[in-house]
Amino acid sequence: MNTSQKIFAGLLTGLLIGATLTALFITDRDQVMSEVAADKDKPAYWVAPMDPNYRRDSPGQSPMGMDLIPVYNESKTSAAEGVFISPALINNLGVRTARARLEPLQSAIRTVGYVQYDEDRMVHIHSRAEGWIEKLYARSTGSAIEKGQPLYALYSPQIVNAQEEFLLALRSDNARLIEASKKRLKVFYIDDSFISQLSRSRQVQQAVTFYAPQSGILHNLSIREGFFIKPETTLMSIAAVTEVWVEAQVFERQANALEVGAAVTIKLDFQPSKSWQGVVDYIYPSLDEESRALRARIRLADENGELKPNMFAQIEIEPKPQAAVIVVPKDAVIRTGTQDRVVLALGSGRFKSVAVQLGRVNNQFAEIRSGLEAGDEVVISAQFLLDSESSKRSDFMRLSDTQNDRSVPAVMDHTEMNHEMMDHQQMDHSQMQHQE
Repeated sequence: MNTSQKIFAGLLTGLLIGATLTALFITDRDQVMSEVAADKDKPAYWVAPMDPNYRRDSPGQSPMGMDLIPVYNESKTSAAEGVFISPALINNLGVRTARARLEPLQSAIRTVGYVQYDEDRMVHIHSRAEGWIEKLYARSTGSAIEKGQPLYALYSPQIVNAQEEFLLALRSDNARLIEASKKRLKVFYIDDSFISQLSRSRQVQQAVTFYAPQSGILHNLSIREGFFIKPETTLMSIAAVTEVWVEAQVFERQANALEVGAAVTIKLDFQPSKSWQGVVDYIYPSLDEESRALRARIRLADENGELKPNMFAQIEIEPKPQAAVIVVPKDAVIRTGTQDRVVLALGSGRFKSVAVQLGRVNNQFAEIRSGLEAGDEVVISAQFLLDSESSKRSDFMRLSDTQNDRSVPAVMDHTEMNHEMMDHQQMDHSQMQHQE
């Protein structure tokens, strides 16, 4: 036999051996698959209806004379994989699902606040000389004040002495003395018109009238005619009304979404159809001790004087941009007080309850910080019914719409076991009556 014949014979022998091994492998695989299918349909053990701890490897009767109930291997995987629902039952329950997705959770900050005077434009009136109030022109808090309007007339010995020194300086015709005495009068808030009148008349005024430095609303009036005042006494305040503040009360959990310059929409009850637009001007550095809320200040122009202090305002603040997070519809979350969870759709009619950690929640969506991944499908309707089938470990027992559905091996739940026990009890009771 030559070399080519030997090579051909070797190849032929190899092909025959390979075909034989392949046939044996296929036969063994089919046999194994058949055995797996048979084991799947074969009960794992039998249990007593009245005593779950009484188990046997073969059918028989319990110590109470009841037939043992078979438990299949499917029950071991059923609890781990979740609850199974047939398509017909899914349709009847109206189960709807939605996917968890990765996107920024933008939720407007809706809160309340109160209108306040603009403290930057509020003027507090003090006297730099002590004396007595001879005449009070502004008599009531809340009165409208115009710039240049007389407020009060004051008799002060210090101002009287300053006037006499100024007149002496005029008589001496000493420029330096005149300038010095004029500056002393200005220290007491004596204006140029009063000094000019004093220069012409050369007569000391016992009571000097003081005027409003700006227009606004009279606020914190604390004096009356005849009062003795000192420089540290706050006589009154004048608040400008062309611009006001609105102080918003923001919850502590929303503080990270607040920033200076954020757009604000404000509505007030006296004109519910109208809205005012503004921006966050300042965020206070500390929380309010009583309400535990963070205060944010908003400036609003009010040329017509419509906004009154202490008016109640409904406020909506645009939050600063947020990073993308995993969100699900708010309706998908089941909140029990001790745990938050969702029902996860596994596909092929299977559902499972999983615990999640919630983050921020707005009117439509909830942030999921752990427990889900983007793309997971969650149940948004009938989830409470599915979750009620959960065991103490948040696993599911098998749920089916028909008891004789052999397309999927049935696993006995507590309800079926109770029915089975009742049937055995009725049969035993009937047998006892028949024997009697």
